[in-house]
Amino acid sequence: MKAPQKVSFYTLGCKLNYSETSTIGRLFTQNGYQIVDFQEGADIYVINTCSVTENADKKCKKVVKEALKHSPNAYITIIGCYAQLKPAEIAEIPGVDMVLGAAEKFRLLEFITDLTKKPKAEIHNKPIEQANAFVSSYSYGDRTRTFLKVQDGCDYSCSFCTIPLARGASRSDTVENIVRSAAEIAASGVKEIVLTGVNIGDYGKGEFGNKKHENTFLELVQALDQVEGIDRIRISSIEPNLLTNEIIEFVSKSKRFVPHFHIPLQSGTNKILSLMRRRYKRELYAERVAKIKELMPDCCIGVDVIVGFPGETKEDFLETYNFLNDLDISYLHVFTYSERENTPAASFDGVVGGSERADRSKMLHILSEKKRRYFYEQHLNKNQEVLFEADSKEGIMNGFTRNYIKVSAKYDPVLVNELRQVKLTEINDEGDVNITEAEEVLSH
Repeated sequence: MKAPQKVSFYTLGCKLNYSETSTIGRLFTQNGYQIVDFQEGADIYVINTCSVTENADKKCKKVVKEALKHSPNAYITIIGCYAQLKPAEIAEIPGVDMVLGAAEKFRLLEFITDLTKKPKAEIHNKPIEQANAFVSSYSYGDRTRTFLKVQDGCDYSCSFCTIPLARGASRSDTVENIVRSAAEIAASGVKEIVLTGVNIGDYGKGEFGNKKHENTFLELVQALDQVEGIDRIRISSIEPNLLTNEIIEFVSKSKRFVPHFHIPLQSGTNKILSLMRRRYKRELYAERVAKIKELMPDCCIGVDVIVGFPGETKEDFLETYNFLNDLDISYLHVFTYSERENTPAASFDGVVGGSERADRSKMLHILSEKKRRYFYEQHLNKNQEVLFEADSKEGIMNGFTRNYIKVSAKYDPVLVNELRQVKLTEINDEGDVNITEAEEVLSH
């Protein structure tokens, strides 16, 4: 009997990419393929790419090179955002055999019919306007949490962003399909779902250019809160103008939604927000943070911010720094601006030098560590519910509280995928929180 062909996957970028890679992996398994670790040497490598930053493009080339080290004759397929934006460029990477765009990636098995390596890579890449269907996806394999895709694409036109060009128009799954997927996830033993998408607050728009809002994000949240078997549901990232007071109020009273929001800001000055074509001002952002903290004082709030955007003077940056410093937030994700082709911002005046971008990034990373430490300190000597994960390093395992405090404990296989009531005792050298021994089992 012929052994099944081996396939390995590598994912760059966001949680949404992870959910889609996992779904494509299940399609391969259902068709008789064996999924193996990257280093094991596969017959087929599928690399799901990101193109939010220039660095992500470089990573793709490096992953291809590493795959060929492990399996020199492997068939290499590239999918994802980079594959939609620059298929011809990817096709020139030595060893790449096939490039699939956004409308084709879920049909990968249809295209892989001959694994013979050819001199020139095949490209299947329709115009992004044809990527208008929604394909349900969720990650599978991590017993602790699952990334559940509820929305795809984006109708916004931020001046720095290539995602609408890479993923197409905003479109959503139905509430019924998402609730069904959540129930399947619950039945598998997973205890936490993370809702993902490109612009999940815009949830409700239909497929194939049908822009009717069948349901709102609030209605989806309300429906998911009723799914039995899931202990926690986390909202991955939501635009401040789409995070309504009604959503905040519902989460504050929810059985399953946890007190954790990740809200992109990008700049703390209205001047730069206007240049970025963001759909809010800093005053609205501050209102959202205040409302969250009013209803959920222990809520964790994460913030995306971009430094070095064209036109950002030192005074503008300091205004952003001071705005963030004064906000009651918990941590920052800091992005250094990088020019992307076919975006308006790439031709803006007032380019910030590379060393200045790096200095500003460093300042905000330091601020983020201060914010995170202060947030953690507010919860020391308190009891918290922790969901422990399977990964361990040097005998130490980690877990997260409902409000996203990362805790460390001595590895114990009994704790994996368990919810335990623990006492947070001290912040360790890695910046995580140590705990007392976990004794009370809250969930099986």
